[in-house]
Amino acid sequence: MPTLEFKGKQFIYSHHLSVPFRELKVVADKSLPAPGKKPSLDDNLIIHGDNLEALKALLPTHAGKIDCIFIDPPYNTGNEGWCYNDNVRSPLMKEWLKKSANPVDKEDLERHDKWLCMMWPRLNLLRELLNERGAIVVTLDDNEIHRMRGLMDEIFGEENFIATCLWQKNYSPKNTAEFFSSDHDYVLESGDITLI
Repeated sequence: MPTLEFKGKQFIYSHHLSVPFRELKVVADKSLPAPGKKPSLDDNLIIHGDNLEALKALLPTHAGKIDCIFIDPPYNTGNEGWCYNDNVRSPLMKEWLKKSANPVDKEDLERHDKWLCMMWPRLNLLRELLNERGAIVVTLDDNEIHRMRGLMDEIFGEENFIATCLWQKNYSPKNTAEFFSSDHDYVLESGDITLI
């Protein structure tokens, strides 16, 4: 099977394994338990914190139990102002974390590599959370859809790819379009995951 190569992959390839476990804690005054029950981690959860650490914190209780995951990652248009910071200890990553390299903007020639480095460990942790019949759904636009498909094929298995769907976001052409007007985004889905 083909693999997607990108700058920094060798440093983040197994980063999801080294993310420290953080214990999830119930904040009683922000909880809404069922009537007559105490706040618990067994109810629906809203987790406030770094998403990479939150995913790792869910593993002890939710690994292999999730039916469906929906994610809406940064589209990496260069206008979002997202920052790469996963505490990966490597010279390349330290270089990327210099002030001049963050936030990631449209002029950053390595923004696609940074985006892939940000997504790789998260997708690996999400894979561990899915059950054997689970599915993951991802929304993106033209900026990263083809790279995300390559990542998903590599992490979830090409044989588990279900579909790329178009989601129409505009019903009329944009006045800013010079030749073509983009009126859709994409939804990728992989499922029926068989964990190795």
